Amino acid sequence: MTQKSDNPADPFKKALAEATKVMADEPELGVTYSVDPPGMTNDSVRLPQISRRMTRDEVLLARGTADAYALRRKFHDAATHNRYQPQGEMARDLYEAMETARCEAVGARAMPGTAGNIDAMIDADATRKGYDEITAASDAPLATAAGYLIRHLATGRDLPTGAQNVMELWRGFIEEQAGGTLDDLQDTLSDQAAFAKFARQVISDLGYGDQLGDDPDMEDEESEDQTAEEDQDDDQPDSTGNDEDQSSDESDASPEQSQDETHDSAEAQVSMDDMADMEMSDEAELPDGEAPLEPPAPPAHSDADPNYEVFATEYDEEIRAEDLAEAAELERLRAYLDQQLDPLKGAVSRLANKLQRRLQAQQNRSWEFDLEEGILDAGRLARVVANPTTPLSFKIEKDTEFRDTVVTLLLDNSGSMRGRPISIAAICADILARTLERCQVKVEILGFTTRAWKGGQSRERWLAEGRAQQPGRLNDLRHIIYKQADTPWRRARANLGLMMKEGLLKENIDGEALEWAHRRMAARHEARKILMVISDGAPVDDSTLSVNPANYLEKHLRDVIAMVEKRKMVELIAIGIGHDVTRYYDRAVTITDVEQLAGAMTEQLASLFDSDPRARARFAGIKRAS
Repeated sequence: MTQKSDNPADPFKKALAEATKVMADEPELGVTYSVDPPGMTNDSVRLPQISRRMTRDEVLLARGTADAYALRRKFHDAATHNRYQPQGEMARDLYEAMETARCEAVGARAMPGTAGNIDAMIDADATRKGYDEITAASDAPLATAAGYLIRHLATGRDLPTGAQNVMELWRGFIEEQAGGTLDDLQDTLSDQAAFAKFARQVISDLGYGDQLGDDPDMEDEESEDQTAEEDQDDDQPDSTGNDEDQSSDESDASPEQSQDETHDSAEAQVSMDDMADMEMSDEAELPDGEAPLEPPAPPAHSDADPNYEVFATEYDEEIRAEDLAEAAELERLRAYLDQQLDPLKGAVSRLANKLQRRLQAQQNRSWEFDLEEGILDAGRLARVVANPTTPLSFKIEKDTEFRDTVVTLLLDNSGSMRGRPISIAAICADILARTLERCQVKVEILGFTTRAWKGGQSRERWLAEGRAQQPGRLNDLRHIIYKQADTPWRRARANLGLMMKEGLLKENIDGEALEWAHRRMAARHEARKILMVISDGAPVDDSTLSVNPANYLEKHLRDVIAMVEKRKMVELIAIGIGHDVTRYYDRAVTITDVEQLAGAMTEQLASLFDSDPRARARFAGIKRAS
């Protein structure tokens, strides 16, 4: 007898799994639920986990994800999709987004109830990615916007707020470039091949035609023409003399005529050979600008080292802290963090206040007085009252060095940081973020680890595909955004409690994390960018290092550091906890006791903001010339 489950969510999960199989028309489809990001393979789908509480958001997200995958399996043909798939990365993203929108739109026609569920899924995804906060089209993904627009035009439904925002940012551009093509949308929705041609034309209209590759329909026409020519040749008489008319004509011809025809045929053959040689010569001498287009090479996994390989990237994730735990759990973990570090908080706060006073002291001195325009200088009004002929005096505030600044704290979330090190790192990051925000310095807090021990899904796929030699990085990355630069501290306060979550801290792949943080900073508009890395050791991932050279991850970290320091877009500093990071970073400090972290972080930041160049030189390790 089967034991009855005590989880109230199990009946719903079972019903949803059966409904997904029916909608997809695949009775053998495997349906699982996991805290990992949703996904789909050839014979299974992975849906978001549903807790015992079965909140409305959880249920809608699971139903929407299930409907989207079921419609994809029912209305999508992989062979047709691959036949017309472009070669370039951006063109592929556009093509994929539009095909997903087509499947969902066709499904909404056949099963109207799916539209609302998928809206909930889109809303959750857009909110998680912060689409509602984007204000510039350059910050919004064009491919995603194109998919949203196709879905909107095909169904006539309004999109959730975040998705609507992204769509509207790009809508004018898309309709201006591809408006004529979009008129044919409704006629192609039900035919995947026709829609694929439609999508390729939209991609070309948007300026990515060079990434489409060869037209498969043109290749088919050429193949058919070649087959027809071969059939025509087969219909002609062969050289064995079986055709009586041909034999009769040949016997009637005179020897002289046969000789002339042979001579003419030889001349024609020579002429054709000469033309072929000339064409080959012309092709060899084509200028570079007129050379035949070749498919673009796939982008390198690392800007710092083009030879750095990654076996699989589809299992990596960049995720906000609030998406890894529920709000109630984050508050509980934050309370635990505060309790753990209550004795230390006073010392850290005093150091933070010291930093704030130093910054505000610079701010108070940054005024220019006795100007003809600006802000009225109330302190000099007395002399105007004493002598009305004295002109009014104005002042303006200078731009201080820290005013247009963003600071990123990149925290090592590896297993070796478990315990007091990660607790102190979290509270220091929290208090420094609050302090710098008071001084109008924006702060971003990021963390890096892996999704699994010993390789995760990347390793499983590597094993299934035959264990290729030196596959490169062989684990699933997890890059966590605890606080975005534009997010106020009060809204992100609870997120730092996530570092106390059991099972979060795993392996550390520092090079890719540093490159990720650098890319985020490079996209910022601030004039000055400071990146502080806090780590307790060299990059270590057992799965990767077991099948690659022993220094594989360490070499990549050195290459990324060299790239960041060479480009000089970001000021890079590092603090090593019980580990000498000065062998990697030019500007670094090592602390032997984790209790020193608060002072080290504060002093390093204070030195960077110090107006005294000698103080900066001492921090950077530069000796002042005598």
